[in-house]
Amino acid sequence: MRACIQLHSSSKGNAIPKLNWQGGLLEQAYERCGTVTSEYAKTFYLGTQLMTPAQSKAVWAIYVWCRRTDELVDGPNADRITPQALDRWEERLESLFEGRPYDELDAALTDTVAQFPIHIQPFRDMIEGMRMDLVKTRYQTFDELYEYCYRVAGTVALMTMPVMGVNPKFTGQMEKVYGAALALGVANQLTNILRDVGEDADQRNRIYVPLEDLEMFNISEKEVLAGMQRPDGSVDPRWTAFMKFQIDRAQTFFAEAESGVDLLSDKARWPVWSALILYRQILDAIERNNYDNFSRRAYVPKWRKFASLPVALGHALLPVRP
Repeated sequence: MRACIQLHSSSKGNAIPKLNWQGGLLEQAYERCGTVTSEYAKTFYLGTQLMTPAQSKAVWAIYVWCRRTDELVDGPNADRITPQALDRWEERLESLFEGRPYDELDAALTDTVAQFPIHIQPFRDMIEGMRMDLVKTRYQTFDELYEYCYRVAGTVALMTMPVMGVNPKFTGQMEKVYGAALALGVANQLTNILRDVGEDADQRNRIYVPLEDLEMFNISEKEVLAGMQRPDGSVDPRWTAFMKFQIDRAQTFFAEAESGVDLLSDKARWPVWSALILYRQILDAIERNNYDNFSRRAYVPKWRKFASLPVALGHALLPVRP
């Protein structure tokens, strides 16, 4: 995080040669990134519509790179992905940060990191997270899980912070802003994990929730893989208590994230508040489903998403003084 802050705070940025793409090809690359984002991350894309055009395009380019990275280990060809394939992907990353993109989607990101002081390290760290997914299907402690959450989601916060920008009235330490952004990324990933427990166990033989936490609530791996439901279809009370504990932990990260949203630039506050509120509603949906994340998927209906936008706008327009 420190390297990201140093680059963000400097006036130099990334020394990348300007791409010499003719005939609107670069703009087409950004448009394609926007199309991919809108197709695969509808809630996230909704938030980008509240940003400036330059911010939106940059965030689309970052999202598409992250999605392509994730698809390597979770996509249709995941069974054929090797550590060597991730090595080659990292070489492509280094090249695009040097101004030598491989394709048009890489070019959009090259142009983005030429415009904004975005450090390469979070991108490298995300690839490390993919390497974890190749070999690791269980997490013994929360510290282990936190490392994974940082690599696959906290990194996105560090990538996008220079795009969001900081309130010019803020004179404090940048660590506070970046720390809150990192907390939001981790909170979002913890929420994803809780929402997808049943799917990950049934389809991928993965259990992301810490095994030490399961042991604390007297729950075995075998029970999670089988689904924590009693013969009458109700959720096992041990799982209900376990999920309440996990949701409380995720909420602490959302609370930390809240402390930093008002420190962002004017144009960034509304979309980030929107994303925070929308993701928190997934936890609410898990609770409404009586903590059954094996046979029921927690989702936020479209009407509830739109209803939350005025709430987010209110927070954005009335920020706490930096």
